[in-house]
Amino acid sequence: MRQAQNANGTKQRKRGNNKVEVSKALAALKPLYGQDNVEIITTDGNRVRGIVRSMKTTQALTTPSLKMEVADGEIVKIPFSSITEIIDHNVTSTPK
Repeated sequence: MRQAQNANGTKQRKRGNNKVEVSKALAALKPLYGQDNVEIITTDGNRVRGIVRSMKTTQALTTPSLKMEVADGEIVKIPFSSITEIIDHNVTSTPK
């Protein structure tokens, strides 16, 4: 986090504007489609963890977004423009 000084002289912390591009987010989420235990962190600091259910990127007059199903069954819609980080919590083991 960076510190910035606003007009009245007090310091406040600001989060970096580290948005993920739509094409990069789509590429990262494609292999995770339908998998459980995926976490999305948004620009406002919210964390959503669940199953990637739907990715809409090409409909006219709509914001590209994805839908995730969280543990209690609720569907959460997240615009690609608000995604800052995608975390796959699935354990991948390599056979020996």
